[in-house]
Amino acid sequence: MNTSREQTVADSAEFLAAHPDYETTGTLDLLRSTEYRYLDDGGVVYLDFAGAGLAATAQHRAHEARLAEQCFGNPHSENPTSRAATDSVEQARRAVLAHLNADPGEYCAIFTANASAACRLVGEAYPFARGSRYIVTADNHNSVVGVREFARARGGRVVYVPIDTPDLRTTDEAVDAALRPRRFTATGRRGLFAYPAQSNFTGVQHPLDWVELAHRRGYDVLLDAAAYLPANALDLSVVKPDFVPISWYKLFGYPTGVGCLVARRSALAGLRRPWFAGGTIAAASLQGNWHVGADDESAFEDGTLNFLSIPDVTFGLGWLRDIGIDTVRRRVTCLTGRLLDRLSSLQHDNGAPMIRIYGPVDTARRGGTVTFNFLDPEGVVVDERLIAAESAAAGISLRTGCFCNPGAGEAAFGISLPVLSRLFRTRMATMEEYIAALGLPSGGAIRVSFGPVSNFADLQYFLRFAENTYRNRFATQQGLRPRERC
Repeated sequence: MNTSREQTVADSAEFLAAHPDYETTGTLDLLRSTEYRYLDDGGVVYLDFAGAGLAATAQHRAHEARLAEQCFGNPHSENPTSRAATDSVEQARRAVLAHLNADPGEYCAIFTANASAACRLVGEAYPFARGSRYIVTADNHNSVVGVREFARARGGRVVYVPIDTPDLRTTDEAVDAALRPRRFTATGRRGLFAYPAQSNFTGVQHPLDWVELAHRRGYDVLLDAAAYLPANALDLSVVKPDFVPISWYKLFGYPTGVGCLVARRSALAGLRRPWFAGGTIAAASLQGNWHVGADDESAFEDGTLNFLSIPDVTFGLGWLRDIGIDTVRRRVTCLTGRLLDRLSSLQHDNGAPMIRIYGPVDTARRGGTVTFNFLDPEGVVVDERLIAAESAAAGISLRTGCFCNPGAGEAAFGISLPVLSRLFRTRMATMEEYIAALGLPSGGAIRVSFGPVSNFADLQYFLRFAENTYRNRFATQQGLRPRERC
């Protein structure tokens, strides 16, 4: 019988034989032992890179050094400290566009609080009108789905592009059907098409050539890149979406509270903000009841920017460039492939599968996010709250719930529109009542996601936890607290 050490060696050899590209990413192990040393020193098994990236110690040092060496003031002035802040913000704008290979004459970078704020900016200012359409794929994040409220309020129609099982992908045919010609609006456009470059629920990566298809059909395009960019390159000289929401902490962990809307200047010219704030205007009159917006992208920013943190985006992008996005992608792909293979093979002693995976079960056209549920020996889904509590006790950071993806969750659990329509008419006080009415054993799933400094040891620790904790274990009542209102 193999000892634990022998088994680890055997597992590692098997992994490297199946995923030889992993050995080309050894520089990431060196970084983990230095710049991300806090992981191993603290015994942290971090498997939630789709939730947030991790910051290198060098990023924090660079922030501290910059603030210690120079004085920065509110950028809405021409004094020396104000100019220093303005210059650092403009440098960050240039770094963002350079990272995306975007022509500054064609694109601009608008700083926001996060990707959600970038989506709201588009929704509130987009010229939705009666006859226009908001077409949104079903696996979009809530921050993208929520734009529908602006469309509906102005008489626009909301169209959902469905997900197909078992891989939970949206097909080319479904997108083509949704984008079929409808009448143009007064703006000369048919509306807005929004989809994620990568689903943060299933990890599915959707075709980037949908952008050009939508343009040919007369639609502007919002491409949600928040889950895609941490391990993939997006070249805006080749793919030309009109709006790209980004959260920088998803890429490199720090700074939080700083996001971005990268917008095509021609599309931005068609937006009309329903309000204005300090720093967004050239002039305003109280009694005259008029205002004139700033003549550049700052017209779409909200007051004073986070000028002490935005320069950290410049450093973070340089840090990611030096690591190498291709190196990150190779490591993430190798670990994801191993996780999918092992989860698919886990069984109870009676031969029943231990895992139900939502989304693709191989690494073709997908990212490093894997969503699944545990099944007991009778095929009953184990409540994800139990996994949340027990994985946390084991020192594992992963994500449970629905991950702000209602459409993907409804498709994964097979919830039909008639059922949802009936429930909408029934007032329920708690999520527990809602889940019971749907006949679901659980209100969500488990999500494991990898990033630059994830390693084989992290993966093995989780797999052993999963196998040792849930094999042959029945999904009996655990005495968990009722769910809070969603």
